[in-house]
Amino acid sequence: MRFFRVLALAAACAALAAPAWAQQERVIRLGHLNNTDHPVSFGVKRFAERLAEKSGGKLKVQEYPANQLGNELQQQSALQGGVQQMSLPATTSLAGIVKEFGLLDFPFAVADYAQADQLLDGPLGKALIDKLPEKGLVALGYWDLGFRNVTNSKHPINKPEDLQGLKIRVIPNPVPMPFTELYGALESKAVDGQENPFAVILSNKFYEIQKYVSATNHVYAANIVLVSKKFWDQLTPTEQQWMREAADETRGYQRQVSRAAAQKAVGELQAKGAQFNQVAPAEQTRMREIAKPVTDKFAAQYDPAVVQLYNNELARIRRP
Repeated sequence: MRFFRVLALAAACAALAAPAWAQQERVIRLGHLNNTDHPVSFGVKRFAERLAEKSGGKLKVQEYPANQLGNELQQQSALQGGVQQMSLPATTSLAGIVKEFGLLDFPFAVADYAQADQLLDGPLGKALIDKLPEKGLVALGYWDLGFRNVTNSKHPINKPEDLQGLKIRVIPNPVPMPFTELYGALESKAVDGQENPFAVILSNKFYEIQKYVSATNHVYAANIVLVSKKFWDQLTPTEQQWMREAADETRGYQRQVSRAAAQKAVGELQAKGAQFNQVAPAEQTRMREIAKPVTDKFAAQYDPAVVQLYNNELARIRRP
């Protein structure tokens, strides 16, 4: 009997020390709502390459773009149920299960990309990620989606008053119009406008039905790299490390590609006939002041400790 116990222990140790070539092959179904010409898709491809390299081809990522696996909330449920392995939704979609993610949607919180990265990669971003495992999700960090800007079919937006009377579709927090229905709603004039980053506006051809593109830069939007906790718990510690490393190594590349694409998209939108305008800083300040009572009201409904951390982090990153 002693011989068999020693044999079993040796086998267990060998399994723990198994090299990459001995790892189990796994297929990771990764879904997102963007088209294949969008920077999120470019990030997925780089992530898949890095993960394949680290795992010796044992961890394979299959990309399902353009809502092929359902909208963001449907994919979120699939991850929680273990049916789907990964997704890349906007952080907004998580506010329904961890409402403090709504803090990231507060308008005019950050002024530029550097501030956005500090907020998401710092203590606040981690605190929000730490709330996800109990909801059946694991997050591997944040990717860039970009500053959101308003388009509409009526007139340019130069000041807060220009928004009066317009029916604007916003991210589904709280207005529930799925992204998949947006083009049709704009085309039929069910809504007058929408707000999204420039690359999303271009990739989804909203310029075909929206003449005016206004650089309001009112909200910084990020995608979050989500993994099903049920799938995550099946991975070995080595596989989990590969996943984290691949996501970390992809983040900088994806952000760079996304931000370059946003800058390029403005020129392409104008070339396709869109009328583009910048919003003056003074008018952005007025918009922020008008929005503050609303953001204060929502903040009062969140975990006070997280709100305090949010405010402390904003004060830190805004410091000259």
